Amino acid sequence: MSIDLLPALRPERPAWNKGRIVGQKRPLLPKHLWSIRVRLEMADNKRDLALFNMAVDSKLRGCDLVCLKVRDVFAAGRVKERASVTQIKTGKPVRFALTETTRHSLESWIADPEMLGLEYLWPSRLHGSVHLSTRQYARILRGWVLSIGLEPSAYGTHSMRRTKVAQIYRKTGNLRAVQLLLGRTKMDSTVRYLGVDLDDALTLSEGIDL
Repeated sequence: MSIDLLPALRPERPAWNKGRIVGQKRPLLPKHLWSIRVRLEMADNKRDLALFNMAVDSKLRGCDLVCLKVRDVFAAGRVKERASVTQIKTGKPVRFALTETTRHSLESWIADPEMLGLEYLWPSRLHGSVHLSTRQYARILRGWVLSIGLEPSAYGTHSMRRTKVAQIYRKTGNLRAVQLLLGRTKMDSTVRYLGVDLDDALTLSEGIDL
């Protein structure tokens, strides 16, 4: 057989997910939140502190979070207590409340000289980009997770989206509230996204004595 007719051999490439933890990313626990906040406050990192608090409170996807504009959360010289944005993925609006902690960190960041006259809430420090990219946001989040000794492959931008609603569900068992807060249209997708399983349902059932 001619060598020309033999099948070409291609070098094997390692799987893209080799050595990584794949699947649903874990939400952060309350102790993780406070550990990261303390480190950002001690470093006087106004941008990252405001970004971190906003990610937890808003429960937005990374693509929506990085595109926030100052006017979305700031009006009449103060940070709004509640805000609403249109989601890029669904085209539907979602509302969220901002806690006092988040409002204070946003006020400090918006008042920073670095923000003077800027339109976007999270301006990029890279030439040619007006705001943070989702990839930049993911790298920043990786730094937060590493700073408190967690395995970064177990956490991602969706960890921030799931953190607050996971606590709301554990404390109330109210899936409808979680669905509204996440801006999702279907209850079954909310259940899958939240990672609700039979053990969760049984735990809630055990807590109710009739």
